[in-house]
Amino acid sequence: MRHLRARPCSPDPGRLCEGPLWDPAAHELLWVDITAGLIHRGSLVPSADGTGLPDVLPHVTLTPGGPVGAVLPSRRGALIAPMSTSVMRIDNGGRSEEIASLSLPPDGIRRRFNDAACDPHGRLLAGTMAYDATEGAGSLYQLGPDGMRVLLDSVTISNGLGWSPDGSLMYYADSPTGRVDVFDYDLATGTPSGRRPFASIEGGFPDGLTVDRDGNVWVAVWGAGQVRAFAPDGTCHTVVHVGTSHVSSVVFAGPALDTLVITTATEELTQQQLNEERHAGRLFVCRPGIAGLPAVPFDDLVPQETT
Repeated sequence: MRHLRARPCSPDPGRLCEGPLWDPAAHELLWVDITAGLIHRGSLVPSADGTGLPDVLPHVTLTPGGPVGAVLPSRRGALIAPMSTSVMRIDNGGRSEEIASLSLPPDGIRRRFNDAACDPHGRLLAGTMAYDATEGAGSLYQLGPDGMRVLLDSVTISNGLGWSPDGSLMYYADSPTGRVDVFDYDLATGTPSGRRPFASIEGGFPDGLTVDRDGNVWVAVWGAGQVRAFAPDGTCHTVVHVGTSHVSSVVFAGPALDTLVITTATEELTQQQLNEERHAGRLFVCRPGIAGLPAVPFDDLVPQETT
């Protein structure tokens, strides 16, 4: 087992920082603060601490209004943000328009979008959860040229999404299950099938995840203060120690996609934990010696049917 340690970055701590993503077209790092309703854009810059690791320099912060589950680039150059119960397109001037919305059951349960990612063909997959994490109240949706459809129902906290390098496998975490599952994925239709356990997570809960060029799955473990890397056969071989309990997501960033950027949160920490974990809510970086896969932008060049 290999053990690594991540270093905190300069940006101020957030409440629930999530969804880091490297936009190769803009050479920018994107991330959100879900409950604060913030979208951040920044870059990786040399740090002066002598570690050789980069720092993060924030450029722009957008406040689109409401909780933002994730942010992704689009092929038209806009940002796509699943927020509250709508999918919004945000242009370079910060103007937003709704491109899809959810049809929710009239059961009185308040829901919101959570984590999201684009599959290798540019379809958006975005999951939901109840504000109070009601068991089974969430779903995993897909937005493509044929509009919005439900891929999975009876989800509690829809979280990490990623695909194998050839796109034939989809990895997914419904956090309270305590495991990452894997599906066979039909790229032609965007349909997952054959759900089965991939990796069990002990000592915490699986949150965001990313896949590297060799097919290893890197999982942020909420409550454990770690990112864990699993080989394609599900064997854990690397642990990145972050230094704060609530690790929320992870991505490979930078021009060479060789810097692991990790988001963390202050939400749900006790006052004692906040006193002890002084870097809680910050971004962290690490270089694990392997490169990630480039993010796929949302394909908004094809008209979407809204629902």
